Amino acid sequence: MEFVTNLNQKEYDDFVQSHEKSHFLQSYAWGEFSKIAKNLTPYYVGLKDKNKLVASALLLKKSLPFGYSYFYSPRGFVIDFFNESLFKEFHQHIIHFIKEKKGIFLKIDPDLVISKKNYLDEEIKLDYDYHKVFSMLKKLKYHHLGFTKNFELFQPRYSFRIDMNDSLENIEDKFSKTTKQRIKKAIKFEVENYIGSEKDIQTFYDLMLLTEDRKNFVSPELSYYENLYKIYNKDNQMTLYMGKVNLEKILQTIQKDFEQINHDLEEFKDLENLSKSANTKKKELLKRKEKLDHDRIKFNEVKRQYGNEIVLNAHVLLDYGNKTWVVYAANHNVLTETYANYLTYFYHIRTSYEKGIKMYDQFGTVGDLNNKKYIGIHEFKKKFGGDYVEFIGEFDYITKPILYFAFNKLVPLYRNIIKKKARKEVNKKVNKENL
Repeated sequence: MEFVTNLNQKEYDDFVQSHEKSHFLQSYAWGEFSKIAKNLTPYYVGLKDKNKLVASALLLKKSLPFGYSYFYSPRGFVIDFFNESLFKEFHQHIIHFIKEKKGIFLKIDPDLVISKKNYLDEEIKLDYDYHKVFSMLKKLKYHHLGFTKNFELFQPRYSFRIDMNDSLENIEDKFSKTTKQRIKKAIKFEVENYIGSEKDIQTFYDLMLLTEDRKNFVSPELSYYENLYKIYNKDNQMTLYMGKVNLEKILQTIQKDFEQINHDLEEFKDLENLSKSANTKKKELLKRKEKLDHDRIKFNEVKRQYGNEIVLNAHVLLDYGNKTWVVYAANHNVLTETYANYLTYFYHIRTSYEKGIKMYDQFGTVGDLNNKKYIGIHEFKKKFGGDYVEFIGEFDYITKPILYFAFNKLVPLYRNIIKKKARKEVNKKVNKENL
């Protein structure tokens, strides 16, 4: 077989997109984006049998001091992991390739599911034995970084995936009861969903700043998202889903409800002795009236502060082949009672289905269900009825053990310093701009 190190975009993407192990992190576009946004060097390598591709990988090279480097193949390789002879040959070529470039290690985190549960928490039996792949990788001297439970690795080890081969009716039927109710409430608040354009990236970024500040994490600068949009939107592979509300419409709806309650209360006006059921109904009406009064004051205050229209959320989805991933989701701090976020998810699930998407991935959750920091994210994503999947995790193939040891000791310290500095910058921006 022939090992190729410079596959062109068409040949590369044609193979990857049609493969069972296709992933946007293995796309040609992700390599180009990583070069611009992360200062990584992409290599599009493959293995050909009689001039036909049988395996491929996006290898991202990170340059280190003194000419050294390390390589990462995100969710790679694109190969039949159960064909041991094929994998071994591809592996040998890749290791030779990275050694020539003074690579101290290669990291992979295959898109290989090792456990799956449905929306009822029932175990779904896999039609393969992942232990065979695990044993093969260990035999080839790959070092497994453990069955981590949270977000310790480069990519999430758990996610929720919706099988879009089912009917739309069955997909929506798996939504939790609460989710269905909140979608209806969002519709009542007349939340408007629409597809954003490049000019909306700034709004998305502003919402990301609020989300970062609230959730205590750090994401990239504005230019990162601008470059992502430019690169992936060449082939319409990135969609920015937006959700906004019109405060005047909401206030008009509140006024109509208020008038209807006053009308309903008229029937009790001249009655002295109310029956138990009538008294209960009157109390419920008065309680609703009080709530509407509260809402009217609140929405008027939001309107005064933010204007008549306000974008409440923006979600980034990346399509690749017949799959899609919810890569980023940003939300405002105000008007959470409109449940706009639920309706936006509902909107891009439906839109993805109509586009012919077959696998919808919410791109990340946790395995530790006692983790108070992340359990809210987990429970929210679970409500949309996807399968809860666990991936095999990260493996490092080490070519220079001493340098690899030094790298793993020094880099975390450096990243913590950068993270703390970035957190301070986020706080400054949020306070300065009063988002």
